[in-house]
Amino acid sequence: MDARRALVERLRTRLPDLEAAALARIYSIQGPDETSDPEYAQGLRDALRTALDFGLISIEVGEDKVPGIPIALVAQARMAARSGVGLDTVLRRYLAGYSLLTDFAIKEAEDADFVDPSVLQKILRDQAVVVDRLLEVVSAEHCRETSERSTSNEKRKAERVKRLLAGEPIDPAPLNYDLGGSHIGLVAKGPAARELVRSLADRFDKRLLRVRCDEMTVWGWLGAPAAEVRRDEVSEVLDVARSFKGEDVLAAFGEVGFGSSGWRLTHRQAQAALCVLDSGNAGIGRYRDVALLASIRNDDLLAASLKSIYLAPLAGERNAVLRENLRAYFSASRNVSSAAAILGVKRHTVTKRLRIAEEKLGFTITKFPVEMEAALRLEQVDPPSSMAPAASGGGHIAPPGH
Repeated sequence: MDARRALVERLRTRLPDLEAAALARIYSIQGPDETSDPEYAQGLRDALRTALDFGLISIEVGEDKVPGIPIALVAQARMAARSGVGLDTVLRRYLAGYSLLTDFAIKEAEDADFVDPSVLQKILRDQAVVVDRLLEVVSAEHCRETSERSTSNEKRKAERVKRLLAGEPIDPAPLNYDLGGSHIGLVAKGPAARELVRSLADRFDKRLLRVRCDEMTVWGWLGAPAAEVRRDEVSEVLDVARSFKGEDVLAAFGEVGFGSSGWRLTHRQAQAALCVLDSGNAGIGRYRDVALLASIRNDDLLAASLKSIYLAPLAGERNAVLRENLRAYFSASRNVSSAAAILGVKRHTVTKRLRIAEEKLGFTITKFPVEMEAALRLEQVDPPSSMAPAASGGGHIAPPGH
């Protein structure tokens, strides 16, 4: 009789002992999140019998003739993932079973004294290859199920959040986040968006609600009891976010909100701020700093009118210096000397350019300073590329009261 087949026959006579020993070894390997689900436990016992039978077949026929990994072991790997049993625990159990089968095979080969040492070495080498192949398949299936399950859970979570944002009267309890406290909403985009949101929650010891909106966008809320929050806390969060080491992260923050209505409001603020920051290629910002601009961009009539009244007369490359001069002027709180320092020119140069701009506009800058500055900021996030310079003597809408 072939030595391999003879060895397998002896091992099959000891199969009850082998199975009992393997079960004891497997149950001794307990993962921190081990499930007590009876279905999983029964599946584990069935998988053990299948794995032992597969191991005996591989001993008998050799590594090059062993059939594919049994479907039952693939199914059990996916069940382990669904039951919350970690991959580390699953692999340790397979390795423990392999080690036990190897010990039994060596003992039987020595006791029977009919297996040549070189043949035994070949059997053990084959077993190592087969087990490595088994672990590779089990790992892949476990990871695939974990990923699919995580994606499914994330989708359900995101759907619940969207329904709550829409004001639907559904139970927020599954989110494990208190909507009754204080909230700082944020929207982050980029490969490191999730890490940024998590790091902020950890840094400020906040409850975290985080959902993936799409592949690159994350919605987040940093929550705390209402009594523990300060109105200026967004500034501190902003400073830490700007020091984040992740690459290519765009993040916008809403202002502090309270209760479920504040939870919705701070999110809407973060969304509005993100649109402005994204258009202007800025990195990190908050709603308070771009509130007016965000509202203007959402008002088609106002945005078009500001461009027509305050930008069209100064459009084109030949007027770029005038627009730069105006931005410095407003950045310096309408102080000519400070604007000159910003631009690195003489004071009278700034004044001269202001007069030229006023001539082109048809009104004095001081008459509509808020509108003029808003139009210039709007140009930075929404360039009027299609707008041609106004013709001499008019061609644009006159400002109010002109």
